[in-house]
Formats: sequence, C-alpha cells, structure tokens
Amino acid sequence: MQSTPPAVPLPPGFRWPDGIRAAATFTFDLDAEAAMLADHPSTAAYLDTMAHQRYGPRTAVPRLLRMLDRQGIRATFFIPGWVAEQWPAAARSIRDAGHEIGHHGYLHESVRGLDEAAEERALVRGFEALDAVLGVRPTGYRAPSWDLNWRTPALLAKHGFRYSSNLMDADHPYRLAVGPERGAATLIELPVHWALDDWEPYNYLPGITGTGVILSPAVVLARWTLELEALAAEGGLFNLTNHPFVSGRASRAVALEQLIERARAIDGMWVASCDEIASWAATLDLPPVVHEPPVLPDRDVVPG
Repeated sequence: MQSTPPAVPLPPGFRWPDGIRAAATFTFDLDAEAAMLADHPSTAAYLDTMAHQRYGPRTAVPRLLRMLDRQGIRATFFIPGWVAEQWPAAARSIRDAGHEIGHHGYLHESVRGLDEAAEERALVRGFEALDAVLGVRPTGYRAPSWDLNWRTPALLAKHGFRYSSNLMDADHPYRLAVGPERGAATLIELPVHWALDDWEPYNYLPGITGTGVILSPAVVLARWTLELEALAAEGGLFNLTNHPFVSGRASRAVALEQLIERARAIDGMWVASCDEIASWAATLDLPPVVHEPPVLPDRDVVPG
C-alpha cells in the first residue's frame, strides 16, 4: 500500500509501519466521581456534582461503545482503580468490547507532593483494583491530570509498564529513559497536549472547574480536525483525550464520531489503540530521551 510521505523529516530512528504515514489514537479517561473527589473531597456531599460525574459510566459509556463499534476501532480507556470498583459493570463492558484498559491511578490522585512510598502505594492499589474487577494488568499509564514527579518513570518501569502517555514535548512516540544513567530502562512515551483534551473546551462545574465558557461541538470539532490534519501531514501522532462524562454527551459524541470518520478517511492514517502504537514504537531503534531537572541559577547574582 502506498501513502503520501510526511511533509517534514521524521525524528531519528522513527518510522511508521509500511504504508502508514501517521497515526491517531482515541483515548478515554473514565474518571467518574474520582475526578472531583481527589481534588475536591467536599464534593462528596453534593448530589448535583456526583450526578454530573456519574453521567460517564451510567449514560456515556454505552453510547461511546456503540459509536466505537460502528466505527470499527479499538480505543484505550484509562480507568482509576476506585472507579472500576464503584462501576464494575461499566468497566467490564469496556473490557468485553475489546478495548484496551490503561492505569489511571487509584482515586485519580495527583502524585505532586507525595513521597515515593505514597506514590507507589497509589500505583499498586490501582493495579490491585483493576485486577480484582477486570482481571487485567495494564501495560500503559496515564497519570491523573498528567502530573508526574521526576521519579515517576522509574516507578513505572519497576512495575512493568511498557508505555506512558503523559508528556508534551514531542509530536511522535519516543523512547523515554527513566533516569540519566547510561543503559537506564526505557518506556515508550505517547505524547499528549492540553489542546487535545475535551476538559478545557467543554467541562464546567460552578465554583469547581472551568470558566463557564462552554464551546459548541462544531467549534471543538473544527479545532481538533485542524490538528489531526496538520499532524497527518507531518507524520505525527494524534493522541486525543476524552472523558466520558464530558464528550459522551449526545451532540459531543456525534462530533467525536465525525472526527473519527475524518481520521479513518485520511490516506495512510493508522487508527489504533495506545498499546498497539507503543508496541510498534518499541520495535524501533530509537535514541533514548533523558529528562533531568533544570539547574536553577544563583538568584543572588544580578545579571550585568
């Protein structure tokens, strides 16, 4: 199969499978109530807020699964362990439809400010919940709110993850070194970005999150289509993050299906789950990218 080559050179060592020019992955963070409870525990007392979040597993997941089935694509659902425990039927319906299950913390807790032991406990507890409810051991990790510590990649490698989908420094999958040492373990990183997240344009809870400016699905579809087509031209990875309680609402789900249809219609576009894309990238001889904390200048020194 022939496809149009990318408009710019690909990163060193990187290529797509034969006949493929770019890739798109459609992902869903099934946060349900956990998205509020972790950062705003007082919302546990608010029926309105909890019902807003429960739209995801109660109403949106069935709609999204029907849509994905119509489109014939395999998606990735990142599920906090607590959500799997609270909504086992919804979680199992995703697994039984053949979609990938990824790790998304336990109670959607940010790891910022946690010591290493506490961060590892949350990671392990998420594993245990997904195993108990779904009988799966995820190979991919998406941090709640994409919050990472410098030590997080090493913890992921320690617990057998093959890929991460959290960083915003590239347009293509790359090999992420978990430390600066020569020969350090690596993960495949599937980059993301806030502009390809439905939370910012759609989500609003008074006094809790959002600005109150809720965009039309037509506007969001146009925005995402521009990025999809630009990344396709450059041979990149379009990695879209959705939340069922956000993008699973009726008109938004229609717009999302139109976006998927557009992706499938692009010559040479590979629409796949995160684990499929990460597995391909892992076969390549990619130079490891090492991230290290910046060294701050002496603040007592005044530039001349």
